[in-house]
Amino acid sequence: METLVDQRIEARTDLSWPVSVWLPEANRFFNGRSSNISKAGVFVRVPMTAPLRAGHTVEINFPRTETLAKEKGQFARIRRGKIVRVER
Repeated sequence: METLVDQRIEARTDLSWPVSVWLPEANRFFNGRSSNISKAGVFVRVPMTAPLRAGHTVEINFPRTETLAKEKGQFARIRRGKIVRVER
């Protein structure tokens, strides 16, 4: 029997939001959906065919609604990050 210990420092919030993940190695975007998010990371679901691996650096595009875009001044929030785990 294996016991998993959650070692996260930041609290996670469930958030289902459409996202696009840019993978430079494939020179393309993969559409997916966030599952949960924190200050330090995000869990994103993408198609199983997406060739993502731990260690890849990606850009994640979080599109905004028109109302939010008007408030924030842009239609998307883009963040760069490193993939630390892939579950198939």
